[in-house]
Amino acid sequence: MSSKQTIGFIGTGVMGSSMAHHLLQAGHPLHIFTRTKEKAEELLDAGAIWEDSIAALAAKVDVIITMVGYPSDVEEVYFGDDGILAHAKENSYVIDMTTSKPSLAVHIHAAARKRNIYALDAPVSGGDVGAKNATLAIMVGGSETVFDAVLPIFQRLGTNVARLGDAGAGQHTKLANQIAIASGMIGVCETIVYAKKAGLDPTKVLESITTGAAGSWSLSNLAPRMIAGDYAPGFYVKHFIKDMRIALDSAKGMGLLTPGLALSLELYEDIAEHGENDSGTQALISFFERKQ
Repeated sequence: MSSKQTIGFIGTGVMGSSMAHHLLQAGHPLHIFTRTKEKAEELLDAGAIWEDSIAALAAKVDVIITMVGYPSDVEEVYFGDDGILAHAKENSYVIDMTTSKPSLAVHIHAAARKRNIYALDAPVSGGDVGAKNATLAIMVGGSETVFDAVLPIFQRLGTNVARLGDAGAGQHTKLANQIAIASGMIGVCETIVYAKKAGLDPTKVLESITTGAAGSWSLSNLAPRMIAGDYAPGFYVKHFIKDMRIALDSAKGMGLLTPGLALSLELYEDIAEHGENDSGTQALISFFERKQ
């Protein structure tokens, strides 16, 4: 696929905005739509073209990338009367990068195929830092031929891009990713409160342990924000709760026991009830600080 393919981007939030910027910088003509136009002003100033509806965008581009909030948003964007599948051009590509249900990814793929449209599910990991630096991990489900066709686009957004299987495989992989993070975030918080309680400088403790066996992305990138009391969202609490609920439902459907995931969900729901729904996931530390 030519690097100059016209791309439509739907959903320019914390991560989507940075991702769209990278595509503009790569020379792609970029059409955008988001619920709140004001949030897209920087992209428009950089040369993106605003569309007043999903239908208008879908009819004009060769590749459509969606990065929205919840499975219900994905359904609306793809299957509504003014949605993508009703208006996208034949032989165009649709890539949902939202973390959503594997079953919904399979549904989109099947519906797209009936309309001679090529679909992939391609959720990402790396948060706002990965989006800004174009170092995202991108987990893709769908046809290998379709994956190969859009791989140059993925490579503008991430450094770890992999096709994991057919439709839905990308979503299953992202849920596995979120399960790993869920329990790990509890450990990061407990590490910090323990260090403080022991009279240590938590920043120096981090410097000591992040390069050892305890090292993780969350420990290196989110723990410093926890120590600083910086809860600005790189990835929203409310979206992580959504992801964990999907993962828990999926695990239960496969007969799996995931107690770490269940506990993490319980703690995140607690801080959401205490006003942290729109904070970054590092706000989990507030639960432990409240309990001191």
